[in-house]
Amino acid sequence: MFNIRQSSLRFVAILALIAVFAVPCQAGITDSLDVKLRAGYHLGGTSPLPLPATIRSIDAFRPTVSVRIGADATLMLANSWGLTAGLFFEGKGMDGEVTVKGYNMEMKKGNSQISGLFTGHVKQEVSQWMLTLPVKVCWQLSEKVALKGGPYVSLLVSKGFNGTAFDGYLRQGSPTGPKIKIGNKEGEWATYDFSDNMRSLQWGVSVGVDWQISGHVGLSADLDWGLSGLFQSDFKTVEQTLYPIFGCVGVFYNL
Repeated sequence: MFNIRQSSLRFVAILALIAVFAVPCQAGITDSLDVKLRAGYHLGGTSPLPLPATIRSIDAFRPTVSVRIGADATLMLANSWGLTAGLFFEGKGMDGEVTVKGYNMEMKKGNSQISGLFTGHVKQEVSQWMLTLPVKVCWQLSEKVALKGGPYVSLLVSKGFNGTAFDGYLRQGSPTGPKIKIGNKEGEWATYDFSDNMRSLQWGVSVGVDWQISGHVGLSADLDWGLSGLFQSDFKTVEQTLYPIFGCVGVFYNL
């Protein structure tokens, strides 16, 4: 069922992209079509909202290589309003470290797979590379500034969610279950990898602003807020829904 739904959404996304870019050309109104080449850098992360009480502190955050390249086209439908669609190849990733207490986990220690409530420290690495189709409404606020917003769909071509649990202990099954010590040295800590449980198709909303600083070159800022969550709906090991929330600062060249 998931594969059928995913294939259908891919097909709809492709049709939408073709329609937005091709129809204006066929209609002979290319003068109203504004095409921009874009490059940018993402900064953000994946997080439950709000943070649960089981996450006691965020101890470290390190951005990763998370770039965006692609193009979009805006068809002006009125004096100040238009419709924008694009296609981008982009990465959204992060490395972080948190302190947790009683956090539901499934991990591997040595040759054993263990699960239960973990108290201690967790290092986490998240990597996502994807093709993204945004469709936005554009409002030309002034000659140089435009506001934009709308939904997006992303198809992941590479994904990773893994990490290490260390310097703590795990209670198997319940808060009073058998206690397994998790050390802070190789061979004593535990690892986890939930990459296969990540969604291959994600969606959300994006808002942003473009600022034309010369005849062809401009700056942009965008905020992408994932609504689908990072994991498949039947994955229950991570109890809270993790939302990918990333800002992107970039430059564009107006063709």
